Amino acid sequence: MKEDKERETYPLRTLHDFLLDLEREWDKFRTGSLVGIILSALLLFFIVRMLDLRLFFRPRTFLDTLFLLFIIFLLLYSIYMFYEQHKFFRRWEKRIGLLIHLEEKLMEEAIERED
Repeated sequence: MKEDKERETYPLRTLHDFLLDLEREWDKFRTGSLVGIILSALLLFFIVRMLDLRLFFRPRTFLDTLFLLFIIFLLLYSIYMFYEQHKFFRRWEKRIGLLIHLEEKLMEEAIERED
């Protein structure tokens, strides 16, 4: 009964469980940021290519032009944010890996002391 209450109160049982869960999810997020960069860049390339092929050189209203520029701006911003996100994942992946390694080393030392 008491153990169930502790699980409900705390979001983590141990730091070890947290690190293992984080390590499992980390690659998904890093890969997602790379996919986001690639897809945004391809979409931006497609839009610019369509402009270059003169498919958009028909009479346009001011709002259509403004909307197209807004989409290009958002795609550029999206690429920038995905790149910053990828840098964050790369930087913290090293730190989390060192923390997991340190924790494993401390656990081995604790087991050796008990023997």
